[in-house]
Amino acid sequence: MTSSVIATSASGRPVPLTHSALDSHHVESQLGRPLRGSWTVARRCHLGFPMVIENHPLLDDGTPFPTLYWLTCPILLKRVSRLEAGGEMARLNGRLDTDASLRTRLEGSIQRLISRRDALAVLESQMAPPGGGPDKVKCLHAHVAQELADAPNPVGGWALSQTGWPDCIAGCVQDPAP
Repeated sequence: MTSSVIATSASGRPVPLTHSALDSHHVESQLGRPLRGSWTVARRCHLGFPMVIENHPLLDDGTPFPTLYWLTCPILLKRVSRLEAGGEMARLNGRLDTDASLRTRLEGSIQRLISRRDALAVLESQMAPPGGGPDKVKCLHAHVAQELADAPNPVGGWALSQTGWPDCIAGCVQDPAP
């Protein structure tokens, strides 16, 4: 295991964010670039590959990192991107304007995410709420990542119902050569 930061939760318990060298290889291959900061795998697919990672809210230099849960599954990344490109965020934002129940459920998901983030590190800055906030969806990927890592997220759940579950028969990336 590669141990990254060990943060302290609100209760004072240590919260390790660790990942293996193999996980690092897989996630960097999925995303096509090296990662910054400390992270751990938050959800794996049925083949054992990372689907979502959980990032520490601060980079090593103290810079806030905007994404707690990061979707890494290449299939879902493409499918969710198609939803975004197809204008679904505008439609969801319209629903948030008129559907108080949806807005309330989304608010609960965001508060849960902020609590988890604050258990790792409380951010002093007034960053935008994750994924856009309860009144505006800015990033479906962030909502899907939360739905997979820490359900429920009504926007992420809806997006997954539209994209379908990736039922891969082979891994999305190759293991490193021995």
